[in-house]
Amino acid sequence: MTRLFLGLGSNIEPARYLPLGLSKLEALLGKMRVSPVYEGAAIGFSGAPFWNLVIEAQTSLSVGELQSALRVIEYAHGRAKDASRFSPRSLDIDILLYGDVCGVVDGVVLPRGEILENAFVLRPLAELAPDAIHPGVHKSFSELWGDYDADSQPLTPVSLDGS
Repeated sequence: MTRLFLGLGSNIEPARYLPLGLSKLEALLGKMRVSPVYEGAAIGFSGAPFWNLVIEAQTSLSVGELQSALRVIEYAHGRAKDASRFSPRSLDIDILLYGDVCGVVDGVVLPRGEILENAFVLRPLAELAPDAIHPGVHKSFSELWGDYDADSQPLTPVSLDGS
């Protein structure tokens, strides 16, 4: 089994689509740990704010098998198959880390570059797994978050259950 981290995001009915995505991921992966959820501005385009979170799980699926399964979940929950990278989405699921793999596997770049670039990925990852080490830069996620300019991409905690 391989330890993995996935990033989930939505800016179209996020209170609806993120729980649906989590339910499907639990069916696919089994037991998961889930980070807090944060709202932040859309990056790269003008659009509604995104809600983002990170999950940790274990899998026996290969990177390619996992990527294919994630696309099926996204498409079943309203993601357009021709959606551009910088566009609104009901459900976006990205492989952030797959074990300690560094490089391109089955067309997926690992670890995902957004970990080091975007608060909406790094903050929930640092809260979920503060002592885990980024395999590319060999620093813990809590260290990376401590070094990050959090004011550059403000985040607001939100609750999926409406509380």
